[in-house]
Amino acid sequence: MLQGGNGERDSFSSKFGVIAAAAGSAIGLGNIWRFPYVLGQNGGGAFLLIYLIFIAAIGIPVMMSEFVIGRSAQLNPVGAFKKLAPGKKWHLIGLLGVVSAFIILAFYTVVAGWTLEYLVQSVKWMIMSNKIGFSQMDNHAVRSFFSNHYESFISGIWRPIIWFLLMMFFTGYIVVSGVKNGIEKYAKVLMPVLLVLLLVLVVRSLSLEGSREGLRFLFKPNFSTIREAPVKIIIEALGQAFFSLSIGMGTLITYGSYIRKKENLATTAVNVAVADTLIAVIAGMAIFPAVFAFGIDPGEGPDLVYITLPVIFQSMSGGLIWAFMFFLLLCFAALTSTISVLEVIVAYFSEQLDMSRKKATVLATVSVGFLGIICTVSPKFFGVFNASPDLLLPLGGFFIVLFIGWFLAGNKSRDELSSGGIYKARYYRLFIFLVKFVAPLAIAFLFALGVYSRVITLFPKIGG
Repeated sequence: MLQGGNGERDSFSSKFGVIAAAAGSAIGLGNIWRFPYVLGQNGGGAFLLIYLIFIAAIGIPVMMSEFVIGRSAQLNPVGAFKKLAPGKKWHLIGLLGVVSAFIILAFYTVVAGWTLEYLVQSVKWMIMSNKIGFSQMDNHAVRSFFSNHYESFISGIWRPIIWFLLMMFFTGYIVVSGVKNGIEKYAKVLMPVLLVLLLVLVVRSLSLEGSREGLRFLFKPNFSTIREAPVKIIIEALGQAFFSLSIGMGTLITYGSYIRKKENLATTAVNVAVADTLIAVIAGMAIFPAVFAFGIDPGEGPDLVYITLPVIFQSMSGGLIWAFMFFLLLCFAALTSTISVLEVIVAYFSEQLDMSRKKATVLATVSVGFLGIICTVSPKFFGVFNASPDLLLPLGGFFIVLFIGWFLAGNKSRDELSSGGIYKARYYRLFIFLVKFVAPLAIAFLFALGVYSRVITLFPKIGG
């Protein structure tokens, strides 16, 4: 088990454990809740194409960079930069990652708590379907029912807080058990189950009449949508790539520090990125065919999962059973991500403040719990925290690739990527080119555009 600063460090015990845990970090609500509605709001296939380009050209190089930093230092993000760049200010980038983890985990676990509410409610709706009278309702009435439930739930106080705290408890319980006996152990179970549930939902969705239109929307690019709002779509695609892969906030630096020296970092990064992207696309295949089959607007927004999908499930044969399976899937996806983000904070507290893992986990859980309760009761704070990944994560990724490309000695990164010469890193020149030039320039340009577009939105007169 991971101890304080001087104790023996825990690590992942197998290659599958590494991929399951890292993929679990990447695969979460970002793929199944956020990705479908962001894609739906930005035109479908054209957004997907831009997203895939960002994953390949920026996401994978940033992920590899985080793995290099973590494994070479064998420390948390702050400690890693202090060790690799002693006497410099690079550790502030690690601190930015820890702060980002606090902010993102606070709002993310609030949304994760909603999945528990809907998991329980789906059972209740199954039991009481006759009493509620779903069979006598038309689609408008069914939608009003689920819309009223959603609005009533999120505008309440105690139920959202209770579900949030319960999700934080589950997250803390797994993290306190350590890397091998906690994070890796549960990821090995949760990830295969998540994939099976998602594939079952895809089969059911594709069996619906009219589902082909959903596949066309997802896979056939319509570039006219990009011409209408190019800056917005490109920025959101980059932000989604960072959010979905869990890069830029120290999660993969932390996980990289638990990867054994014999593992191939490049292969691991590619496997995780492919798994993450595949799950996002499969989630789209489960959702959009059903959306089009029932004539729903694909640009519904964040409500897509919590209002629109329950309406669709209710319209299916045995729909409430499918609803239960879907929200069980969401719970698993959310949990695999919350444990990875909490681990960033726990590793920081444990190693930098020389705490036992138990004390570090309790302190981190309570701290995030306080922020999460504020998010739960304040829509304004929730909105600010929810928007933060689009700025914080690319900013963290920008400095990470600068560090690898321009500061860390080339032989150091090559040595880590080749695992001390075990593997031939033939791709190394391409990797260095991407992290030196392509990734930082693209991130900086898009980050500046993002800040400018937000300023223009708040102060229209600035734009003339």
